[in-house]
Amino acid sequence: MIDALKPNPWAVLRHVVLLCGALVVLTPFIWMISTASKPPAEIYTSDVHLIPHHFALWDNLQEAFAKSNLGRFLLNGLIVTVSIFALQVLVALPAAYALAKLRFVGRKTLFALVLFGILIPPQATAIPVFLLLHQIGALDSYAALVLPFTISVFGIFLMRQFFMTVPDDLIDAARMDGISEFGIVWRVMLPTAIPAVTAFGIFSVVAHWNDYFWPLIVLNSEQLRTPPLAVAHFRNAEAGTNYGPLMAAALVIITPLVVAFLLAQRRFIEGITMTGLK
Repeated sequence: MIDALKPNPWAVLRHVVLLCGALVVLTPFIWMISTASKPPAEIYTSDVHLIPHHFALWDNLQEAFAKSNLGRFLLNGLIVTVSIFALQVLVALPAAYALAKLRFVGRKTLFALVLFGILIPPQATAIPVFLLLHQIGALDSYAALVLPFTISVFGIFLMRQFFMTVPDDLIDAARMDGISEFGIVWRVMLPTAIPAVTAFGIFSVVAHWNDYFWPLIVLNSEQLRTPPLAVAHFRNAEAGTNYGPLMAAALVIITPLVVAFLLAQRRFIEGITMTGLK
């Protein structure tokens, strides 16, 4: 009984390491919230303190919205991320179903190409895609932000791994009921793949909401700027050296991602766990 109550040294060490890692990850966010809540006089001082003496978060938020079109930038980010995710799901689900459940010549080769595509960084194809968009006159538009990311090889891989865990008897029963292959994808496989779709949605939305590189090279119009470009533009053109409104704008931009992840956390963990079963 006494031995059972003794703390496990390895468990204690593990928790200490995890707490230290969490502190390292959370420190920039804590500092951002602290800076966003301070007036300029407290930001530029040698006295380092997290809790502001004078709470100025509301004033910094008002200045951030007043001096930049922050609402429009957030709307652009929402339009782009939702459009990309919807198109990626439309492509990834049928492709993953074919790779997981259909038997045809070259299936393993196609899956190998999917795995190879995961290894290719988007920067490697940026110039050819940019030139193609220039040729068709799609630069400086929502299409330039959405179309290059319609096909997600990571999404295909994630869905395929999940579909491998779905029993074949379920698909055979649907075929006996006269459901077509596309009908099976959307009426049978999609409802079972909600955890995997949610997990992929977190990855996709976070990646494209925070994307700075691609919008920077395809956009010229300020009205089409996405949230990361909005922060850079706000800092350079509007806030200058006043980091209070800048951090307040950054706080507004990351809040939707944090809320979305907290709401979908259970599905996210479930999807990642189940896709790793096979």
